[in-house]
Amino acid sequence: MDAPWSTTFHFTVSPLEVFVRGSIIYLVLFFVLVKFKRPAGGLGASDLLLLVLMADAAQNAMSADYKSVPDGLVLLGTLIFWNIFIDWMAIRWPWLNRQMHQQPVALVKNGAMLPPNMRKVWLTPEELYEHVREHGMEDLRDVRAAYMESDGKISIIGMDPSGGGQGGDEEDDRRGV
Repeated sequence: MDAPWSTTFHFTVSPLEVFVRGSIIYLVLFFVLVKFKRPAGGLGASDLLLLVLMADAAQNAMSADYKSVPDGLVLLGTLIFWNIFIDWMAIRWPWLNRQMHQQPVALVKNGAMLPPNMRKVWLTPEELYEHVREHGMEDLRDVRAAYMESDGKISIIGMDPSGGGQGGDEEDDRRGV
């Protein structure tokens, strides 16, 4: 089967249309993902599946059924543009950065779990205990504070700084513990 070389390197859709379609889909998906992201770190199987299905569902809306290399390059450039531009805006405007990145959520205070906060970040007690053990502590009573950071990682500060925790009074003061 011969490739349709006549359309491979020529625009089949207006570059402006590809840019507008790509912009709309990127911005909608960006704000949906920022608003409804699961902060519990790493992508689970269901999160990955959702992203793949969203990408597939958005493909036709973005592409207008393009068939040429330049059409695809304009769409790719559009997505990269919005990704870089939104990061640039977040650096310039702290209020936007706060919308895009959650503040740390306290999970443990002075050896006691904070169940409402754990539910907020979808973290079970078993998962919390696993993270405590990963930080070299065997008991929750050894934990002065634990936080779910904006990137989904869990920071743990021990009662005794030499006992597997890290940080000290200044870090607790900064976070209001």
